[in-house]
Amino acid sequence: ALHEGHVVSAQELTVLLQPVFTQNSRNLILFLHDMLSIGDFTYLSEFYGNKNPFQNEILQSSPSSLVLPAVDCEATKYLLSFLLESGYWKLTNVTNLDVSQVEVNTSEPNLLVVQLQPLLSQLTVFVKLYMFLFIEKIIGRLTMDLQERGIHFSVIYAAVRPSRISRRTDVVGELRRQLMATEEEDSLSYPPLNVTTGNDICILFYASNFSLKANSSVLIDLTNATFVMQNVDISSSECSDINTTLSLKYTKPVNGISSLEIRFLMTNKFYGGSARNWSTLDSVEIVQDGEKFAKFNVSVISAPAEYSFHCQLVGTSNLYPARLIPSNNEAKNWDVFISKLQIQGFNIENNQFSYASDCTGFFTPGIWMGLVTSIILLWILAYGIHMIMQLTTNSRFDDPKGAALSVPQTE
Repeated sequence: ALHEGHVVSAQELTVLLQPVFTQNSRNLILFLHDMLSIGDFTYLSEFYGNKNPFQNEILQSSPSSLVLPAVDCEATKYLLSFLLESGYWKLTNVTNLDVSQVEVNTSEPNLLVVQLQPLLSQLTVFVKLYMFLFIEKIIGRLTMDLQERGIHFSVIYAAVRPSRISRRTDVVGELRRQLMATEEEDSLSYPPLNVTTGNDICILFYASNFSLKANSSVLIDLTNATFVMQNVDISSSECSDINTTLSLKYTKPVNGISSLEIRFLMTNKFYGGSARNWSTLDSVEIVQDGEKFAKFNVSVISAPAEYSFHCQLVGTSNLYPARLIPSNNEAKNWDVFISKLQIQGFNIENNQFSYASDCTGFFTPGIWMGLVTSIILLWILAYGIHMIMQLTTNSRFDDPKGAALSVPQTE
Protein backbone atom coordinates (compact mmCIF):
# COMPACT_ATOMS: atom_id res chain seq x y z
CA ALA A 1 0.00 0.00 0.00
CA LEU A 2 1.25 3.47 -0.88
CA HIS A 3 0.18 6.49 1.18
CA GLU A 4 1.27 9.25 -1.18
CA GLY A 5 0.40 12.87 -0.55
CA HIS A 6 -0.50 12.24 3.08
CA VAL A 7 1.52 12.81 6.23
CA VAL A 8 0.90 9.90 8.59
CA SER A 9 0.25 11.10 12.12
CA ALA A 10 1.46 9.39 15.28
CA GLN A 11 -2.00 7.96 15.94
CA GLU A 12 -2.27 6.58 12.39
CA LEU A 13 1.21 5.06 12.67
CA THR A 14 0.13 3.27 15.86
CA VAL A 15 -2.79 1.68 14.02
CA LEU A 16 -0.62 0.70 11.06
CA LEU A 17 1.94 -0.99 13.31
CA GLN A 18 -0.61 -3.04 15.25
CA PRO A 19 -0.17 -6.16 13.03
CA VAL A 20 3.49 -6.25 14.08
CA PHE A 21 2.45 -6.56 17.73
CA THR A 22 -0.37 -9.07 17.23
CA GLN A 23 1.30 -11.60 14.92
CA ASN A 24 2.60 -14.92 16.23
CA SER A 25 6.25 -14.19 15.49
CA ARG A 26 7.14 -10.99 17.30
CA ASN A 27 10.73 -10.53 16.17
CA LEU A 28 11.32 -7.01 14.92
CA ILE A 29 14.36 -5.38 13.30
CA LEU A 30 14.54 -1.59 13.32
CA PHE A 31 16.99 -0.09 10.81
CA LEU A 32 17.34 3.52 11.89
CA HIS A 33 18.88 6.40 9.96
CA ASP A 34 19.58 9.83 11.38
CA MET A 35 17.91 11.57 8.40
CA LEU A 36 16.22 10.30 5.26
CA SER A 37 13.39 11.19 2.89
CA ILE A 38 11.51 9.28 0.21
CA GLY A 39 12.88 11.77 -2.32
CA ASP A 40 16.41 10.46 -1.73
CA PHE A 41 15.51 7.19 -3.45
CA THR A 42 13.92 8.80 -6.50
CA TYR A 43 16.69 11.38 -6.78
CA LEU A 44 19.51 8.83 -6.58
CA SER A 45 17.74 6.42 -8.94
CA GLU A 46 18.62 8.78 -11.83
CA PHE A 47 22.30 8.02 -11.22
CA TYR A 48 21.72 4.36 -10.37
CA GLY A 49 19.93 3.47 -13.58
CA ASN A 50 16.62 1.73 -14.09
CA LYS A 51 16.88 -0.18 -10.81
CA ASN A 52 15.99 1.83 -7.74
CA PRO A 53 17.99 1.45 -4.52
CA PHE A 54 16.66 -0.94 -1.88
CA GLN A 55 14.84 -3.21 -4.32
CA ASN A 56 16.49 -6.19 -2.65
CA GLU A 57 15.23 -9.76 -2.43
CA ILE A 58 13.92 -9.49 1.11
CA LEU A 59 11.58 -6.63 0.12
CA GLN A 60 10.37 -8.33 -3.05
CA SER A 61 9.85 -11.72 -1.39
CA SER A 62 8.04 -10.31 1.64
CA PRO A 63 4.41 -11.48 1.94
CA SER A 64 3.36 -7.95 2.86
CA SER A 65 4.95 -4.52 2.90
CA LEU A 66 3.96 -0.98 3.75
CA VAL A 67 5.55 2.20 2.37
CA LEU A 68 4.90 5.50 4.14
CA PRO A 69 6.49 8.35 2.15
CA ALA A 70 5.76 10.98 4.82
CA VAL A 71 5.40 10.41 8.55
CA ASP A 72 4.97 13.08 11.20
CA CYS A 73 8.32 13.96 12.76
CA GLU A 74 6.98 13.58 16.29
CA ALA A 75 6.03 9.99 15.48
CA THR A 76 9.40 8.98 14.01
CA LYS A 77 11.38 10.82 16.65
CA TYR A 78 9.93 8.67 19.41
CA LEU A 79 9.47 5.50 17.33
CA LEU A 80 11.84 3.43 19.44
CA SER A 81 10.24 4.59 22.68
CA PHE A 82 6.82 3.77 21.26
CA LEU A 83 7.93 0.27 20.27
CA LEU A 84 9.35 -0.42 23.71
CA GLU A 85 6.16 0.77 25.38
CA SER A 86 3.97 -1.30 23.06
CA GLY A 87 5.36 -4.68 24.09
CA TYR A 88 7.71 -6.56 26.35
CA TRP A 89 10.60 -6.60 23.92
CA LYS A 90 14.08 -7.87 24.59
CA LEU A 91 16.09 -4.93 23.28
CA THR A 92 19.37 -5.66 21.48
CA ASN A 93 21.51 -2.93 19.92
CA VAL A 94 23.38 -4.40 16.95
CA THR A 95 26.69 -2.58 16.58
CA ASN A 96 28.92 -5.08 14.78
CA LEU A 97 26.40 -5.64 11.93
CA ASP A 98 26.48 -9.41 12.40
CA VAL A 99 23.16 -10.90 13.49
CA SER A 100 24.60 -14.42 13.53
CA GLN A 101 26.45 -13.50 16.71
CA VAL A 102 23.25 -12.23 18.38
CA GLU A 103 21.31 -14.63 20.58
CA VAL A 104 17.65 -14.59 19.53
CA ASN A 105 15.27 -16.40 21.86
CA THR A 106 12.24 -17.14 19.69
CA SER A 107 10.10 -17.86 22.76
CA GLU A 108 9.96 -14.14 23.59
CA PRO A 109 9.67 -10.94 21.55
CA ASN A 110 12.97 -9.54 20.31
CA LEU A 111 13.71 -6.03 19.11
CA LEU A 112 16.98 -5.59 17.21
CA VAL A 113 18.00 -1.95 16.68
CA VAL A 114 20.58 -1.32 13.94
CA GLN A 115 22.03 2.20 13.73
CA LEU A 116 22.96 2.82 10.11
CA GLN A 117 25.81 5.00 8.92
CA PRO A 118 24.69 8.63 8.65
CA LEU A 119 24.24 10.33 5.28
CA LEU A 120 25.76 13.77 5.76
CA SER A 121 24.20 16.57 3.73
CA GLN A 122 27.59 17.78 2.43
CA LEU A 123 28.35 14.48 0.68
CA THR A 124 28.32 14.37 -3.11
CA VAL A 125 25.66 12.46 -5.02
CA PHE A 126 28.00 9.64 -6.00
CA VAL A 127 29.24 9.18 -2.42
CA LYS A 128 25.64 9.06 -1.18
CA LEU A 129 24.77 6.52 -3.85
CA TYR A 130 27.70 4.35 -2.82
CA MET A 131 26.63 4.56 0.83
CA PHE A 132 23.04 3.64 -0.12
CA LEU A 133 24.26 0.57 -1.95
CA PHE A 134 26.47 -0.37 1.00
CA ILE A 135 23.53 -0.01 3.40
CA GLU A 136 21.38 -2.11 1.07
CA LYS A 137 23.95 -4.90 1.26
CA ILE A 138 24.00 -4.64 5.07
CA ILE A 139 20.23 -4.98 5.28
CA GLY A 140 20.24 -7.88 2.84
CA ARG A 141 23.01 -9.69 4.73
CA LEU A 142 21.40 -9.27 8.15
CA THR A 143 17.97 -10.38 7.01
CA MET A 144 19.32 -13.37 5.08
CA ASP A 145 21.22 -14.51 8.19
CA LEU A 146 17.96 -14.62 10.12
CA GLN A 147 16.15 -16.41 7.29
CA GLU A 148 18.82 -19.07 7.13
CA ARG A 149 18.41 -19.63 10.87
CA GLY A 150 14.66 -20.12 10.37
CA ILE A 151 13.67 -17.06 12.38
CA HIS A 152 10.55 -15.18 11.25
CA PHE A 153 10.73 -11.43 11.63
CA SER A 154 9.41 -8.04 10.55
CA VAL A 155 11.54 -5.12 9.45
CA ILE A 156 11.04 -1.37 9.92
CA TYR A 157 13.28 1.00 8.01
CA ALA A 158 12.92 4.60 9.16
CA ALA A 159 14.77 7.79 10.04
CA VAL A 160 14.65 10.16 12.97
CA ARG A 161 14.09 13.25 10.82
CA PRO A 162 13.70 14.07 7.12
CA SER A 163 16.65 15.09 4.99
CA ARG A 164 14.56 17.27 2.70
CA ILE A 165 12.66 20.05 4.46
CA SER A 166 10.30 22.56 2.87
CA ARG A 167 9.64 25.73 4.82
CA ARG A 168 7.07 28.44 4.27
CA THR A 169 8.60 31.51 2.67
CA ASP A 170 6.86 33.83 5.10
CA VAL A 171 8.73 32.46 8.10
CA VAL A 172 12.16 31.86 6.60
CA GLY A 173 13.27 35.39 7.37
CA GLU A 174 12.08 35.15 10.94
CA LEU A 175 14.03 31.93 11.51
CA ARG A 176 17.35 33.35 10.36
CA ARG A 177 18.69 34.37 13.76
CA GLN A 178 16.08 33.06 16.16
CA LEU A 179 17.46 30.33 18.42
CA MET A 180 16.00 27.79 20.80
CA ALA A 181 15.75 30.42 23.56
CA THR A 182 13.29 32.65 21.70
CA GLU A 183 11.28 30.28 19.58
CA GLU A 184 9.32 27.14 20.13
CA GLU A 185 11.46 24.05 19.64
CA ASP A 186 11.61 22.99 16.01
CA SER A 187 9.42 19.96 15.48
CA LEU A 188 12.09 18.48 13.21
CA SER A 189 14.74 18.47 15.96
CA TYR A 190 15.25 16.46 19.12
CA PRO A 191 15.48 17.76 22.70
CA PRO A 192 18.89 18.83 24.00
CA LEU A 193 20.96 16.62 26.27
CA ASN A 194 20.74 17.71 29.90
CA VAL A 195 22.73 17.03 33.05
CA THR A 196 20.91 17.37 36.36
CA THR A 197 22.01 17.94 39.93
CA GLY A 198 19.14 17.04 42.21
CA ASN A 199 16.01 18.40 40.56
CA ASP A 200 17.73 21.18 38.61
CA ILE A 201 19.38 21.05 35.20
CA CYS A 202 22.93 22.42 35.28
CA ILE A 203 24.12 21.68 31.72
CA LEU A 204 22.31 21.81 28.38
CA PHE A 205 23.96 20.59 25.18
CA TYR A 206 22.53 20.47 21.65
CA ALA A 207 23.90 19.87 18.14
CA SER A 208 22.28 18.93 14.86
CA ASN A 209 25.39 16.98 13.87
CA PHE A 210 28.06 15.74 16.27
CA SER A 211 30.75 13.78 14.44
CA LEU A 212 34.40 12.84 14.84
CA LYS A 213 36.95 11.38 12.47
CA ALA A 214 39.87 9.35 13.78
CA ASN A 215 43.12 9.22 11.80
CA SER A 216 41.36 10.90 8.86
CA SER A 217 39.60 7.63 7.99
CA VAL A 218 37.21 6.35 10.69
CA LEU A 219 34.00 8.42 10.85
CA ILE A 220 32.23 8.37 14.21
CA ASP A 221 28.77 9.95 14.18
CA LEU A 222 27.58 10.47 17.74
CA THR A 223 24.42 12.46 16.97
CA ASN A 224 21.88 9.66 17.43
CA ALA A 225 23.72 8.07 20.35
CA THR A 226 23.85 11.41 22.17
CA PHE A 227 20.48 13.01 21.51
CA VAL A 228 18.08 10.41 20.07
CA MET A 229 18.97 7.03 21.54
CA GLN A 230 20.86 8.63 24.45
CA ASN A 231 23.29 5.71 24.61
CA VAL A 232 25.77 7.91 26.42
CA ASP A 233 27.00 7.96 30.01
CA ILE A 234 26.99 11.45 31.56
CA SER A 235 27.48 10.36 35.17
CA SER A 236 31.02 11.81 35.28
CA SER A 237 29.80 15.33 34.49
CA GLU A 238 30.39 17.94 37.19
CA CYS A 239 28.62 21.20 37.93
CA SER A 240 29.52 24.17 40.12
CA ASP A 241 29.23 27.95 40.07
CA ILE A 242 32.81 28.31 38.79
CA ASN A 243 33.76 25.15 36.85
CA THR A 244 31.54 22.85 34.85
CA THR A 245 32.52 19.69 32.97
CA LEU A 246 30.28 17.89 30.48
CA SER A 247 31.48 14.30 30.18
CA LEU A 248 30.13 12.08 27.38
CA LYS A 249 31.16 8.41 27.54
CA TYR A 250 30.39 5.98 24.72
CA THR A 251 30.85 2.22 24.66
CA LYS A 252 31.99 0.76 21.32
CA PRO A 253 30.92 3.72 19.16
CA VAL A 254 32.55 2.02 16.16
CA ASN A 255 34.51 -1.13 15.48
CA GLY A 256 38.05 -0.84 16.79
CA ILE A 257 37.25 1.58 19.62
CA SER A 258 36.01 0.01 22.85
CA SER A 259 35.40 3.25 24.76
CA LEU A 260 35.38 6.94 23.98
CA GLU A 261 35.00 9.90 26.35
CA ILE A 262 34.56 13.51 25.28
CA ARG A 263 34.82 16.26 27.89
CA PHE A 264 33.78 19.92 27.53
CA LEU A 265 35.44 22.05 30.24
CA MET A 266 33.73 25.38 30.98
CA THR A 267 34.51 28.15 33.47
CA ASN A 268 32.60 31.11 34.86
CA LYS A 269 34.79 34.15 35.60
CA PHE A 270 34.34 37.84 36.37
CA TYR A 271 36.00 40.28 33.96
CA GLY A 272 36.53 43.83 35.14
CA GLY A 273 36.61 45.26 31.61
CA SER A 274 32.95 44.39 31.03
CA ALA A 275 31.99 44.41 34.73
CA ARG A 276 30.19 41.10 34.45
CA ASN A 277 30.69 37.33 34.54
CA TRP A 278 31.40 35.40 31.36
CA SER A 279 31.12 31.67 30.73
CA THR A 280 33.87 30.25 28.53
CA LEU A 281 34.46 26.86 26.96
CA ASP A 282 38.18 26.56 27.70
CA SER A 283 39.04 23.16 26.24
CA VAL A 284 37.70 19.94 24.75
CA GLU A 285 39.30 16.60 25.64
CA ILE A 286 38.98 13.21 23.93
CA VAL A 287 40.02 10.02 25.72
CA GLN A 288 40.10 6.84 23.60
CA ASP A 289 40.12 3.43 25.31
CA GLY A 290 41.23 5.08 28.55
CA GLU A 291 44.76 5.61 27.19
CA LYS A 292 45.00 7.98 24.25
CA PHE A 293 44.42 11.55 25.44
CA ALA A 294 43.76 14.40 23.00
CA LYS A 295 43.25 17.99 24.09
CA PHE A 296 41.96 20.95 22.09
CA ASN A 297 42.10 24.61 23.02
CA VAL A 298 38.99 26.55 22.09
CA SER A 299 38.67 29.95 20.47
CA VAL A 300 35.70 32.32 20.31
CA ILE A 301 33.35 30.20 22.46
CA SER A 302 32.24 32.53 25.25
CA ALA A 303 29.08 34.30 26.32
CA PRO A 304 27.73 36.30 29.25
CA ALA A 305 27.18 33.96 32.17
CA GLU A 306 23.40 34.42 31.94
CA TYR A 307 23.35 33.45 28.25
CA SER A 308 23.88 30.26 26.29
CA PHE A 309 26.34 30.03 23.40
CA HIS A 310 25.36 29.17 19.82
CA CYS A 311 27.43 28.67 16.71
CA GLN A 312 26.54 27.29 13.30
CA LEU A 313 29.84 25.42 12.82
CA VAL A 314 32.38 24.35 15.43
CA GLY A 315 35.33 22.08 14.75
CA THR A 316 38.96 21.65 13.84
CA SER A 317 38.70 23.14 10.35
CA ASN A 318 40.22 26.57 9.73
CA LEU A 319 37.04 27.58 7.90
CA TYR A 320 34.79 27.29 10.97
CA PRO A 321 33.95 30.45 12.93
CA ALA A 322 34.66 28.67 16.23
CA ARG A 323 37.75 26.46 16.17
CA LEU A 324 39.12 23.59 18.22
CA ILE A 325 42.91 23.97 18.12
CA PRO A 326 44.99 20.82 18.85
CA SER A 327 47.27 21.35 21.87
CA ASN A 328 49.10 17.99 21.82
CA ASN A 329 50.23 15.47 19.21
CA GLU A 330 47.37 13.04 19.87
CA ALA A 331 44.82 15.76 19.07
CA LYS A 332 46.24 16.04 15.55
CA ASN A 333 44.83 12.56 14.82
CA TRP A 334 41.25 13.76 15.35
CA ASP A 335 38.88 15.87 13.28
CA VAL A 336 35.81 17.28 15.03
CA PHE A 337 32.66 18.53 13.31
CA ILE A 338 29.76 20.04 15.28
CA SER A 339 26.95 21.88 13.51
CA LYS A 340 24.39 24.15 15.17
CA LEU A 341 26.08 23.86 18.55
CA GLN A 342 24.28 25.34 21.53
CA ILE A 343 25.64 24.85 25.03
CA GLN A 344 25.01 26.34 28.46
CA GLY A 345 26.71 25.34 31.70
CA PHE A 346 25.64 28.09 34.13
CA ASN A 347 22.52 29.95 35.28
CA ILE A 348 19.95 27.71 33.58
CA GLU A 349 16.40 28.84 34.30
CA ASN A 350 13.15 26.97 33.66
CA ASN A 351 15.17 23.97 32.42
CA GLN A 352 15.72 25.52 28.99
CA PHE A 353 18.31 27.48 27.07
CA SER A 354 18.67 31.16 27.87
CA TYR A 355 19.03 33.82 25.19
CA ALA A 356 21.91 32.76 22.96
CA SER A 357 25.06 34.70 22.19
CA ASP A 358 25.97 33.78 18.62
CA CYS A 359 29.52 33.35 17.34
CA THR A 360 28.67 35.28 14.17
CA GLY A 361 29.65 38.93 14.50
CA PHE A 362 27.47 41.83 13.45
CA PHE A 363 29.43 42.37 10.22
CA THR A 364 28.69 39.17 8.35
CA PRO A 365 30.23 38.44 4.90
CA GLY A 366 26.97 39.55 3.28
CA ILE A 367 27.11 42.92 5.06
CA TRP A 368 30.74 43.43 4.07
CA MET A 369 29.94 42.62 0.44
CA GLY A 370 27.08 45.12 0.49
CA LEU A 371 29.26 47.83 2.02
CA VAL A 372 32.15 47.33 -0.43
CA THR A 373 29.77 47.29 -3.42
CA SER A 374 28.04 50.47 -2.20
CA ILE A 375 31.37 52.24 -1.71
CA ILE A 376 32.52 51.33 -5.24
CA LEU A 377 29.25 52.56 -6.77
CA LEU A 378 29.43 55.81 -4.77
CA TRP A 379 33.01 56.36 -5.93
CA ILE A 380 31.97 55.87 -9.59
CA LEU A 381 29.05 58.28 -9.10
CA ALA A 382 31.28 60.90 -7.46
CA TYR A 383 33.89 60.59 -10.20
CA GLY A 384 31.21 60.98 -12.88
CA ILE A 385 29.77 64.08 -11.23
CA HIS A 386 33.26 65.55 -10.87
CA MET A 387 33.99 65.01 -14.59
CA ILE A 388 30.67 66.57 -15.59
CA MET A 389 31.42 69.64 -13.45
CA GLN A 390 34.71 70.13 -15.32
CA LEU A 391 32.93 70.62 -18.66
CA THR A 392 32.95 74.24 -19.96
CA THR A 393 31.24 75.95 -22.93
CA ASN A 394 33.03 77.64 -25.82
CA SER A 395 33.55 81.43 -25.54
CA ARG A 396 34.30 81.84 -29.26
CA PHE A 397 32.45 80.63 -32.35
CA ASP A 398 33.32 80.35 -36.04
CA ASP A 399 31.96 82.93 -38.51
CA PRO A 400 31.12 81.09 -41.73
CA LYS A 401 31.76 84.28 -43.77
CA GLY A 402 35.05 85.13 -42.11
CA ALA A 403 38.36 83.51 -41.52
CA ALA A 404 38.64 80.25 -39.61
CA LEU A 405 38.74 80.59 -35.86
CA SER A 406 42.12 79.73 -34.31
CA VAL A 407 42.29 78.96 -30.60
CA PRO A 408 45.84 78.87 -29.15
CA GLN A 409 46.77 75.81 -27.05
CA THR A 410 47.38 78.06 -24.04
CA GLU A 411 43.69 78.85 -23.88
